[in-house]
Amino acid sequence: MTTPTISTTRLASRASELKGSVIDASTALLASQTHDIVRFAMGAPNDELIPTEDFGRILGTAAEGRFGYGASEGEADLVDQIVRYQASRGIETSPERIVVTTGGMQGLDIAFKMLVDPGDGVIVECPTYTNGIGTALSYQASVIEAPMDENGLVVEALPDLVENFGKTPKAIYTIPNFQNPSGTTMSRERRELLLELAEKWDAYIVDDDPYGALRFEGDEVPGFLELSPGNPRVIQVRTFSKTLAPGLRVGWMELDPSLRDIAVNAKPAMDTCTSVPMQKVVSDYLAEGKLDEHIDWLRSIYRERKEAMTQALAERFGDDIRSTDPDGGFFLWIDLQGKYSGIDTEELFPLALRHGVAYIPGPAFTDSGSQRHSLRLCFATSSPERIREGVERLGTALDEFAEQRRGTL
Repeated sequence: MTTPTISTTRLASRASELKGSVIDASTALLASQTHDIVRFAMGAPNDELIPTEDFGRILGTAAEGRFGYGASEGEADLVDQIVRYQASRGIETSPERIVVTTGGMQGLDIAFKMLVDPGDGVIVECPTYTNGIGTALSYQASVIEAPMDENGLVVEALPDLVENFGKTPKAIYTIPNFQNPSGTTMSRERRELLLELAEKWDAYIVDDDPYGALRFEGDEVPGFLELSPGNPRVIQVRTFSKTLAPGLRVGWMELDPSLRDIAVNAKPAMDTCTSVPMQKVVSDYLAEGKLDEHIDWLRSIYRERKEAMTQALAERFGDDIRSTDPDGGFFLWIDLQGKYSGIDTEELFPLALRHGVAYIPGPAFTDSGSQRHSLRLCFATSSPERIREGVERLGTALDEFAEQRRGTL
């Protein structure tokens, strides 16, 4: 019997646009390593920061309806708790604007599924979350990369980019608070300008904010829907992955009621409903009133860890790197300069891994493959002691790589 063969020409045209995630692939890569590695790669809380005892207790509470199918829009108890939680943060919303999702990624997928036809323009920050780019590309978007600075997305640059693109964008994808990977926060003035441009272009703002609750310094910046209440052009994507646990896979979208039914209609073809047991875990945890205290605790820990990483980088590298200094979130963005100028962080990665430290190279956060001399470090996962060890290992790898490069010139 001959072995069956297939032709890739029989695949959907979008198949070639499906972009894997370097970040997610790092989980399997690191699991395959047998030596000690300081893990600055994956952006996630480590096990000691997850309220596992509370989750186990709640999940172990047998109750009718906890293990069946649920409503596609989300369990009513969880929707109510989300509305209450947002109100406690000064953000007014209503159940008619909420759709529970299987993590923030499903929210992004639904948003781009609703908005993007092949060839439609989607503005993205450069650098930005690689899975955000990948989701837009999976619907055959034309990605328009926009620059970043210390105040987030350079919104003032967008009109020229759109003019060069030749037509107005369908969507603008942004991570406004403690951006992944840069850690920067978009200024209020730029948020207001972005709202104006979205109105002018008849475009939607896809507002992805996994880290906004994790501010440990400075003043809050009003969100898009606080600046423009009820604005139908703003689609918010939120998640409990960073504040509670990524494995719960529970998040939500907030969007105009006119779009909510479309978002709900997208769910049955994806997963029928978000896991009911996990929804119940989150709902009951919120109902017990523990989330605010838990987030306050996380903020103090993440402040300590960011300060440890910032100090260790300054002591080890001095002016040979440039680092962002975020007021919250998980990440530092590192640009190599000085004696490390011109080093490609993708080429460096295997050597760094052998020396026992992992990071995400800069090109992973782009569509164009730029940002080759930059990298992202996550401070959230490691203790201050491990952070200092990891920075030293990174320095050893950089010094060795730089010496090897000099030897080949």
